[in-house]
Amino acid sequence: MYNIQKAVSRLPYAPKLKEIEVTDIQKGLGVFTPLPDKPASFAALKANLKQAGYVLASADITINGKLSSVGEKWFLTADISGQKFALEGKGVEAILAKTQKDTGVEVTGLWTTVGAGVTAYEAVDLKTVTPRAVSAERPIAGYFVRTSFIKTDNGLEPSESKPTAPIRTTSPGLTVFKGGAVTPRIYFVKQHLGDIDVWRQIADVTVSYTPSPRVQLELEVPFSRTSYDDGVVRGSGVGLGNITAWAKYRFFRTVRTYGDQQASVRFGIELPTGKSSFPTVGQVNAPAFVRAQLGPISGGLSPTIDVSYSQAGGRVIFGGNVQGTYRTERDGFRMGHELRFNTDLEYVIAPSRYPKPGGELFLILESSLVTRSKGRINGTVAPGSSSTEYYLAPGLQYAARPQFVVEGSLQVPVFRNAGAQVLRTDYSLLLGIRYLF
Repeated sequence: MYNIQKAVSRLPYAPKLKEIEVTDIQKGLGVFTPLPDKPASFAALKANLKQAGYVLASADITINGKLSSVGEKWFLTADISGQKFALEGKGVEAILAKTQKDTGVEVTGLWTTVGAGVTAYEAVDLKTVTPRAVSAERPIAGYFVRTSFIKTDNGLEPSESKPTAPIRTTSPGLTVFKGGAVTPRIYFVKQHLGDIDVWRQIADVTVSYTPSPRVQLELEVPFSRTSYDDGVVRGSGVGLGNITAWAKYRFFRTVRTYGDQQASVRFGIELPTGKSSFPTVGQVNAPAFVRAQLGPISGGLSPTIDVSYSQAGGRVIFGGNVQGTYRTERDGFRMGHELRFNTDLEYVIAPSRYPKPGGELFLILESSLVTRSKGRINGTVAPGSSSTEYYLAPGLQYAARPQFVVEGSLQVPVFRNAGAQVLRTDYSLLLGIRYLF
């Protein structure tokens, strides 16, 4: 629901972000108390939410002020801002029959903006009127006591109401509109090939920004340490990996009550920024293609295209993505071109009831089918360098707050058909956090 709070907070009459409260995540209800000295607009509230990708179904409002009338029309003038609200709806006369003009009252009702442009005005479909004493010396603090927004079948989107997403699978969802996310992760990877054991520690930081409800920009920066032991020689190397720039476009979205469907396409370009050095034959007694895999890069400039889909309903979210990467050589080395098929299944295991966002524990099961064509070394195709592998990755996510998530995932091989020169991955442990801003 953080995206909703951000959308509301951009209104000139909105309070601080932390004072905008989502009270029921399943029904899509929220409450806030705007600044009392600023004029309020239902149309502006609706427009801000729409710009962020949401639909405002309705809003109730409570106002403190003085009654007045012009002809048969009744108005309420807010105590502090002086803003006028037209009192409309069936039974207005009956509700106000026993109320005097210029009387201090508190009114509640369905809020709307009537008309557009310079002729627009704020109106309240009156529900209740409560007499209040108004002092000219000390006006009632806060004319705008409460507003609630209500989700409909075309309303709030659950996938963007929380900072969670698949751990290893590409999510079609976006982060905060006119905001983004910082996602630092650490990978612990164990590999082997024959007598060679390899350990990798990879620190990966992804920063994303969402300039519109359909577009997200990302930058992924990896830094790795690789150590190896072939039974005779031990060694290690540290270096920056290839930085990847991403652009995601969400081209499909259907929102339903507490569930939705969405799909995105993502384009990436892996830049040749990483350290290209790898052990010499004197350091590791292995073919050049094997030794090249002990470095922090898989090649040079490499474009990637990625199509993803997800569907949510109740406590269950499932989805997947297809990703293809075309690799180019750098310093005479590249891995094979890569095709990935990933799936994701998420389930909210706690709490049993969660009217407010935050505190959710997600159980996640992801799978990954990875196939690579033959790689090249020094301009020549490397024999035994192609592979097809299938992995499962159970994981957990905990949404400590609507803006903050901690996560972990252990990926292990289930099926492997790798060439004689391809390092075998024994496991990949991922630990990370996710913070929305």
